[in-house]
Amino acid sequence: MVDSVLKSFEISLEALEEISSLLRKDFDKGLESEGDDVVVKMLNTYVHSLPDGTEKGKFLALDLGGSNFRVLLIEIKDREILQLDKKLRIDDKTKQSTQEDLFDFVAQELYEFEKEHKITESLPIGFTFSFPVHQTSLISGTLIKWTKDFTAAGAVGQDVTKMLQEALKRKGNIAIDVVALVNDTTGTQMAVGIHDPDCYVGVILGTGTNACYLEDLKAVKKYKGESNGHTHVIINTEWGAFGDDGSLEKWRTSFDRDLDLRTENRMKQIFEKMISGRYLGEMVGLVLKKLQDDGLFLVGNASDKLRTPQVFESSYLSDIETGDGTDLSACKAIFQKLGIDGATDGDFRIVRRVCEAISTRAARLAAMGIVTILRKIGKLDRCTVAIDGTLYEKHPHFRERMISTMEELAPGNSVQLKKSEDGSGRGAATVAAVACRLYNQHKN
Repeated sequence: MVDSVLKSFEISLEALEEISSLLRKDFDKGLESEGDDVVVKMLNTYVHSLPDGTEKGKFLALDLGGSNFRVLLIEIKDREILQLDKKLRIDDKTKQSTQEDLFDFVAQELYEFEKEHKITESLPIGFTFSFPVHQTSLISGTLIKWTKDFTAAGAVGQDVTKMLQEALKRKGNIAIDVVALVNDTTGTQMAVGIHDPDCYVGVILGTGTNACYLEDLKAVKKYKGESNGHTHVIINTEWGAFGDDGSLEKWRTSFDRDLDLRTENRMKQIFEKMISGRYLGEMVGLVLKKLQDDGLFLVGNASDKLRTPQVFESSYLSDIETGDGTDLSACKAIFQKLGIDGATDGDFRIVRRVCEAISTRAARLAAMGIVTILRKIGKLDRCTVAIDGTLYEKHPHFRERMISTMEELAPGNSVQLKKSEDGSGRGAATVAAVACRLYNQHKN
């Protein structure tokens, strides 16, 4: 029956607490060691301070890590931000070429942007690079692995800033000053932090998912360097890999396993595959195919379209779940677009229920992850969580389901979820601004 299939996506409060306990253990393990058996990497970002409101100046930001690449010119003054930006789509050929081709593309677009806006001075740059990086300083770090659908050869194990600088040298006439290599999650936190001093956590809920937070430097036991007077550091959790060691098998469904088989990174990024926008549409498609095969959906009008991978886009969930449950117009329009004929209103209601079950599970797991972080740093009483990503922004019920789940896990909490405006762009520039402030303070 349809009910039994959808019930497999339900996650009780008890289950969330059990998963939270496992995630906390992985957090602690990641802060202690960098061994191969560490699943959740808990990476040091070398960002030691939130904005204090005195940051000012002009900065460039580069944003590489999703479907698009962006170049931004940003001016910061009195906690306010002015910006100019240019966005370009990165085609699959470039994503899956070589690191030279990928970074040559970045260098060319930076050159065109500087030419267009008549930038002749060497401005400080914050470079958002939204992939797992082992940072060795604020300005340098090696790529651990590609995620999403990037596979550019020759990049893994190489210093990201150096690859950019070499591409700029090949271009011949671009002088730059990279002062911060930034993960998009850190940028998300800092973009809100420039306005809100209580922003201790940043979360991405879009094509992928990740979280970062401000940690006491003493808790980062694997950190062996000098503190240089710093007391805290932002930790990039890379929580998308949670479950890669099998710890989430108890709560994965047969559909999770089938979806994993359709991906290039099998048995990797397990938590991400249960949450992020890149995979939710495919999950809905797999469930609808199963219901169709079992004679519970599109009875007498079975469609081969549902056997096609990636046929059901994740954006459809947001469209279908908009409005109350009686409005089936979005679902009808999508099926017409897909060329699936013969569906009844009963079929459309099943589609909506499937979407609700899958997006609700994602929201509850995301909320659990946030509460796990807040419990760790003792900030359930007063904290702002900055969130960026199309799943959080576009889905009509994702935020409210997260808030409801957080209230289940931490009754009476005083946590605010705040949409981060352009975390990977403005945030990178904010990190660069903070880096310049700290450098100037240290110099003086």
